[in-house]
Amino acid sequence: MTQAPGKRVHIDPHVHCRDWDLAYKATIKSVMDIAKSQGVVAIGDMPNTSPAITTEELVNKRLQTAMDEGCIDGYYLYIGVTSNPAQIREAVDVIDRNPKVLGMKFQTGRSVGQLQISTEEGQRMVHKTLAEIGYTGVVAMHCEKESMYKEELWDPQRPYTWNSARPPQSEVESVSDQISFAKEYGLKAHLHVCHISVPESVMLVDRARGSIRISCGATPHHLALSTEDMQNPEDVVYKVNPPIRDPKDVIGLRMLLKQGKIDIIETDHAPHSPQEKEYSKDKPKDSYMSGIQSLNSYSSFIESLLDDGFSEDQIKLLTYDNVKKIFTKIKE
Repeated sequence: MTQAPGKRVHIDPHVHCRDWDLAYKATIKSVMDIAKSQGVVAIGDMPNTSPAITTEELVNKRLQTAMDEGCIDGYYLYIGVTSNPAQIREAVDVIDRNPKVLGMKFQTGRSVGQLQISTEEGQRMVHKTLAEIGYTGVVAMHCEKESMYKEELWDPQRPYTWNSARPPQSEVESVSDQISFAKEYGLKAHLHVCHISVPESVMLVDRARGSIRISCGATPHHLALSTEDMQNPEDVVYKVNPPIRDPKDVIGLRMLLKQGKIDIIETDHAPHSPQEKEYSKDKPKDSYMSGIQSLNSYSSFIESLLDDGFSEDQIKLLTYDNVKKIFTKIKE
């Protein structure tokens, strides 16, 4: 699709549609309807569904669901990866053959869903197997090092403590690990670090560009919100993985976005029910779901960037051109 003069067209390669056992949160159609209202012509659906999308059978089932809901146009998805070499090989085969599968989702720490590969042994197995296969497609990575979590610090009455419970260094160390493993095994795949949240991680990615294929994306919420917005119990609705960071990190991230060090804007749109997000003094602390429905305010966020001095050309790079450059299967 060629953008018409004066009309912005965007692609969001990182959303979480629901349906199936989680249809009470959202459906593919409801997410696609929001996307269209925000000028987003294509989305990439991440597989923290129930069940998780890790096989060709489930990929086909997911695409059939999108077709049944009348929203297959502009709909793409990822297949989840585990540390099982046989599953990895099946995933690569599916990606190679199916034009609707953008790549694989690789999650290095516990988050929403059950796809985490928390051990170094398991993570190395992914890199080693992909290198042996000669895979050249996309690996979309959620980088948080679970061994560095300090979740005993989490207090829903003080939502900003989530930033300490999953500290910035847990992301930085995980990004560093994945870059190191990719170099060690000679990985030819394109590593895409999703929802990057601190400047140190961005700089690790930027320094690695000459030696491996790598990119990163940032979300509207990590670029616009800080721990100052999470001072009161009702602000627990901003709990996400990785967490909203300190103001200095947000300022640094926004500067790096303007400098072109961050490749794309991706929403990480994650619908949950109000009961799963809102504060209640009677709720157990581990029952608060992580995720923000940031696709709803996509166009408003873009306007805020323009007000901050970003050019229309920069917006087009961040929300369309660079997305298509990384995720080459997207045709819209």
